[in-house]
Parts: sequence; structure tokens; C-alpha cells
Amino acid sequence: MRKFIIGLGILLVVTAAIVILFVGAPNPPVVSLERAKQMLNKAEKAGALRYSSEMYRSAEDLIKIGWMEMARQNGRLAPFRNYKTADSLLTLAYQKGEDAAERAEQTIQNLQATVQGERNQLYDELLEWRESLNGTLAKNDGEAYWNRAELAYKTSEKLMNTGEYEEARSKIILGKESLRRLGKIVAEYSNDEAQKLHIWGRWVEETLEHSRATGSYALIVDKGKHKTYLVLGGRLKMTFNCDLGYNPSTQKLFAGDGATPEGKYYVTAVKNNGASKYYRALLINYPNATDRQRFAESKARGIISKRSRIGGLIEIHGEGGRDRDWTEGCVALSNRDMDRLMQFVSIGTPVTIVRRANNWP
Repeated sequence: MRKFIIGLGILLVVTAAIVILFVGAPNPPVVSLERAKQMLNKAEKAGALRYSSEMYRSAEDLIKIGWMEMARQNGRLAPFRNYKTADSLLTLAYQKGEDAAERAEQTIQNLQATVQGERNQLYDELLEWRESLNGTLAKNDGEAYWNRAELAYKTSEKLMNTGEYEEARSKIILGKESLRRLGKIVAEYSNDEAQKLHIWGRWVEETLEHSRATGSYALIVDKGKHKTYLVLGGRLKMTFNCDLGYNPSTQKLFAGDGATPEGKYYVTAVKNNGASKYYRALLINYPNATDRQRFAESKARGIISKRSRIGGLIEIHGEGGRDRDWTEGCVALSNRDMDRLMQFVSIGTPVTIVRRANNWP
């Protein structure tokens, strides 16, 4: 009986020890682990991998370390388990993930505002340059750069709509660079024009003076205004709209450059319907002596190719009125206006073509 009582006592002590051993074991920080994982996932969706990657990676590392520490404690006997370090690491991981998410969201908001402001600025510049180009012969030269800038603007909008703000900004930068190049073209054109205004003005005055002195007809073509003026006795008689060569902003240098020549000419042939490729036409004496000298000098200076030809067959002809510059270098009027003009013009009629007639008429 005594042995039984002793055995029972030992059993009770062992049972109590086992109960204490397992009942008193701390619980692993599973909740902290899940919260940290969820926050890391939220940070990723917020763009932390891109806009706050250092914080995101730090949170990711803390989760791994905390998880490993929790696993290490799980491998120990219950009374010796201590999850405080693991819990602290996972709590810190949660905070880092939260900071990463907030940083990413704030960065995106700031970037979005910045890019939108730059897009608005680019849009305003596009409108300003569109208006400027429409009022100058440099339009054709600068059109490609304006189109590139417009494409960059439209592309940046698509990129912003998909959250690609940095890529959108890079497109805006490209757009502004295109407009900068456009500005350079327009500035060079304006400088060239300023240097030659007095020459064109002198040509116009000489033409008007000759018309006054002889009481005869003369034609003055203002490329900038896309107007052809018929004068009689030095006074304006009729005005016609006209189309020009597809490269109207420069002096004609060689065949195929698409430029309408600038200079003092005269009609050498009158072509009625059937004799001209474009309805009726007035052939002028391009190239004249000045054109030939310019052509030779341009070749010598390497401005144009040695194989270039000076060209010819410059006319004032019909089939114009297209509201765009499309000819190979000729001046094109509508057929109706050509019919009216041909009533007054004949072989020998002076034809003066200027880029800008300044304050005349």
C-alpha cells in the first residue's frame, strides 16, 4: 500500500510537471506575422517596390528574420521559448511596410502633380507655337518638330493614365526639346528675314516706280501673305490668293528644293489652256543672272551638292486655291483667278517675288 501511494505521488508530480511544461508555453506571434505580410502586400500595391524600394526591402528582410526567429523558438522546449524578439522584428517590419506604402503614395502624388504641371506647360507652348507657325513661312520647316512635340504630349497622357509617371515625364522632356529645336529654326528664319527686308522693300519700290513711270501692269508676289498683287501705274488693281512651293521659307537654290524663288523677273511666255500642265500659266525668266551667280557661289561654298542643277520652268499657273503650299516652286492661283489675271498680263510684264513686302500694300 505504501508503495502504491508513493508511485501515485510520483505520477501526480510528473503529470503536474508536464501540465506546467505545456500549459505555460508562450504562443508564437502568428498574428504579428500575418499583419506584417499584409502590410508588405499593401506597400507593393502602392508602388513601394518602385518609389520606396529601400524601405520595402527593409520590411521584407525583417519579416524573413522575424519568421526565422519564430521558427527557431518553436524548435525549443516550451518552457524555454521566447518570442519577444520575433514579435519585435515582425512589429518593426509592419511599421517599415507602412512607411514604405505611405512614402510611395506621397511620391506618386507629388510626381503626378509635377508631371501634370509640366504637361499643362507643354500644352500652352504647343498652342503658342501653332499660332506662330501658322503666321510664318517657316511653318513647313518646323512642322515636323511641332508634330513630334504634340505626339510626346499625347503619349504622356496615356502613360499617366497607366501610372507610368516617370515615363510620361521623359516624353514631356522630349516634347520640350522638339519645341526648342523648332524655336531655333524660327529664330534663324527671323534673322534671315530681318537682314533681307530692305532688299525686298527696294525690289517692291523699284517695281512700283517702273509701273508708275510707264503706266504699265506689274505683278508682286508676297510669299509671307500668300498674295499675288496686280498693279497698274504703280497702284494696286487686284489681289489674288496663291499657293507656293512646298518649301516656301527660303530662297530657291537648286532644282528640286521645293522653294519659290525670290527676285525680280518678267513674263517670258503666256500659256493658255492646253499648253500648260496646270491649266493656264505665265512662265517667268527664272533663273536670271542673279540666280545663276547665287547658284555658282552656293556650289563653290559647299552649300549645295556639286551635282545639283539650277532648274527652271517657274510659272504662275492655275489649279491653286488649295490653301496649302504644294508646288515644285511655282506660284499657283485658282483657275478663276488665272482667267482674270490673264486679261491684263502679257510677255514682258514685270514679276517681283519677295518673302515679305513689309508695309506694302
